[in-house]
Amino acid sequence: MRRIGLHVVLIVGAIATLAPLIWMIAASFMPAGQATTYPPHFIPGPATLENYRILFTRLDVARNLMNSVIVSLAATGLSSIINAMAGYAFAKFRFRGRDPLFRTMLAGLVIPAQVGMLPLFVIMKQLHLVNSYWAVIIPSMSSIFGIFLVRQYALSIPDELLDAARIDGASELAIFGRIVLPLLRPILATFAVFMFMSVWNDFMWPLIVLSDDAKYTLPVALANLTGEHVQDTELMMAGAVVTLAPVLAAFVFLQRYYIEGITMGSVKG
Repeated sequence: MRRIGLHVVLIVGAIATLAPLIWMIAASFMPAGQATTYPPHFIPGPATLENYRILFTRLDVARNLMNSVIVSLAATGLSSIINAMAGYAFAKFRFRGRDPLFRTMLAGLVIPAQVGMLPLFVIMKQLHLVNSYWAVIIPSMSSIFGIFLVRQYALSIPDELLDAARIDGASELAIFGRIVLPLLRPILATFAVFMFMSVWNDFMWPLIVLSDDAKYTLPVALANLTGEHVQDTELMMAGAVVTLAPVLAAFVFLQRYYIEGITMGSVKG
C-alpha cells in the first residue's frame, strides 16, 4: 500500500506539472477566443494551424527562429571547446597561481550577470559589435560554471594515461583532441544542454545589444509581439511552442549523455 500511495502521489505531481504544458500545446491549435473560455479546454475544437501560419507568414517568425538557431548553436559549440580546454588545463596542468586563480574565478559565480552587462556593452560598442550576432555569442563563449564543471570531471582522468601518450611522442594538442575530448564527451554533452537552453532562452542581453528587428532572437521577437497581440492568446501559445520545441528536441537528443554526465560527475567529482 505504501508503494501504491507513492506512485499515486508521483502520478498526480506529474499531471500537475505537465498540465500547463499540455494546455499550452492544445491552445496553440485552438481557434481565436477559445483559449480564454472557462473552464479551460484541453482539446481544441476544431483544431487549426492558423496560428502557426500567421507566425511564419504574416509575422515572419521564421527569421527570428533562424537567428536563435545561429546564435545558440554557435555559442554552444564555441563555449564547449573553450571551456573544455580551460577546464582540462586547470585540472591537469601545473602552473604558478593555478589554484588561487581558480578560486578567484569561482568567486565570480556569486556576482549577478546583470552587474556585468553595462561594462560588457561598452566593450562590445568599442569593438563595433553592437547589433551583430557576435555581440550575443562572444559573452557566452566562456563560462565559469562550464570551466568548473569540466575541471571537476577532468580530475578523474588518470595521469598515467596522459603520461603514456606523452612518452609515445604525442603533442599536448593531440592528447587533448584524441584522448581527453572523447573522455569528456558525457560532461560536455551535459554542459551543451545547459548552454543551449541558456542562450536560447536569454532575453535581456539580446534585447540590449540588438536594435535591428531582422536580427532579433525568438524570445525578443515574441516579447514585441505580445504588445501588439496581447489579446491573441492562441497566437502567443503557438509562439511559446515554437520556442520550446528546439530546446526539448536538444534535451531528448542528448538525454543519454546528459544523464551519464550528471551521474558520473556526482560519483567522480
